[in-house]
Amino acid sequence: MRAVCARSCLAAVIAAGCAVQGQPFVKQTPVAGQAQVYIYRPYNFAGSLLRPPVVCGDSVARLGPGGYQVFTVPAGTVTCRTETETADAVEFDARPGGVYYLKEDIGWGVSIGHPHLYPIDSDKAQTEIQQCCVLEPGSISEHQG
Repeated sequence: MRAVCARSCLAAVIAAGCAVQGQPFVKQTPVAGQAQVYIYRPYNFAGSLLRPPVVCGDSVARLGPGGYQVFTVPAGTVTCRTETETADAVEFDARPGGVYYLKEDIGWGVSIGHPHLYPIDSDKAQTEIQQCCVLEPGSISEHQG
């Protein structure tokens, strides 16, 4: 009986697409003079327990599978990075009012998964991010150094 219940719960989570708790994707209104960076992590069971910190500008968030977060950053050179036992970073020039998308993926590692960040064009990102949920309020914080 418990096995049937556990399988049913797992199927419901997989069908829902969002492993994180939050609202489905909604594009936010840009802040004047700032840029927006949407970082999302499509649902994938592999590496689902791993939530490495993603630092973008002065803010940090931990994305679970099926989650996304929008970072508001000043225009200019922006670096977004993540790491476990390996690190990955993406650097780009953000223009005022610009909207940028980065996809986080967890690859196989020796003892822990390796996170990767990939710049994604707006059209493909719009399709993929629709399946993600925003992190609960308070999941993003200011980075201290």
